[in-house]
Amino acid sequence: MKKTTTNKELLLGAHMSVAGGLYTAFERAERVGCTAIQIFTKNSNQWNDPVISTEDIAKYREGRNKSKVQIVVSHDSYLINLCGANDKLLEKSREAFVKEIKRCDALEIRHLIFHPGAHTILGRKESLRLVADSLNYAHKATEGDDIISVIETTAGQGTTVGSSFEEIAEIISGVKDKKRVGVCIDTCHIFAAGYDIRTSNDYEKTMSDFDKIIGFEKLHAVHLNDAKKPLNSHVDRHEHIGKGEIGKGAFGFIMNDDRFSKIPKILETPKGENGYEMDIVNLRTLRELVEEASI
Repeated sequence: MKKTTTNKELLLGAHMSVAGGLYTAFERAERVGCTAIQIFTKNSNQWNDPVISTEDIAKYREGRNKSKVQIVVSHDSYLINLCGANDKLLEKSREAFVKEIKRCDALEIRHLIFHPGAHTILGRKESLRLVADSLNYAHKATEGDDIISVIETTAGQGTTVGSSFEEIAEIISGVKDKKRVGVCIDTCHIFAAGYDIRTSNDYEKTMSDFDKIIGFEKLHAVHLNDAKKPLNSHVDRHEHIGKGEIGKGAFGFIMNDDRFSKIPKILETPKGENGYEMDIVNLRTLRELVEEASI
């Protein structure tokens, strides 16, 4: 593992609320000290798809230009299931995903992170094929766009797919336009799925497996979350950095690994009772891990 030697220009931040307007994410990011953020471009728990007005887009761009945020990634709606067994839900999910891509294009957001979905009554093989088919459908419907559909690793809870590097590689293999598909590693999710990163040797093995099976060239984002539940629990519960089952050391490996230096690293940890104070604490912890390694 190569080590970085500077804390400058880290692509580091957190998921930011857009309550009050998309542009407000940058105001919150400035208060917290983000250089990278993740947002929802619409309500994540509703199918409703309000039009983004030209005024909203102008305010968003103005806010982005004034901020220190270097990269914005989007996360799609939690309702979307690209391998849904129900035909109506699958069709609705595909159309909603197309709209997510179009909103990203309007806002000049290049990365759309998504959970591959849950197969419910379908087998895993068929569900992985359906996810790839759904991406092919969405990419064809948005031909000419350069938005990258970024598959997020999952914890394997219930019938969700994408908890192993092999499953994600299988989805990618079925996507026709390989330039428009990438991967987001979620530290809590891979840990819950059974990938240990707590010691140097385990970290190197997990990252070596990722590189062999998927390839670091496909990595476009990282979600930095500690885990409330133990290794291989298949339970998705995020905890503050260094306060969970993964522990601070693993995040030090990531923060000082040159393979992650140009990758946006995003917190999805609890915000705290008074707004964003815990984002500030967690970001400080992550930056200190870089400083400690540079001494």
